Amino acid sequence: MSYFEWVQDLQAYSWTEDEVNDRLRMMMERSYVEVLGLAEEKKTRMRTAATMLGVSRVAEAHRTRGLYP
Repeated sequence: MSYFEWVQDLQAYSWTEDEVNDRLRMMMERSYVEVLGLAEEKKTRMRTAATMLGVSRVAEAHRTRGLYP
């Protein structure tokens, strides 16, 4: 929710509760599918797959942006 508050503040725009809930639902469902797919691919637990995915995203951002973005 903090992310949505931050985005709304940057845009100087307010979303309705339904819009926020829809956006959150979409993000959560997409994240679940990504973690499940990685867990099945690597034959590991969801928790481990979520950590792997998070670390890989941070590493990719570091490679793309450098140490100090």
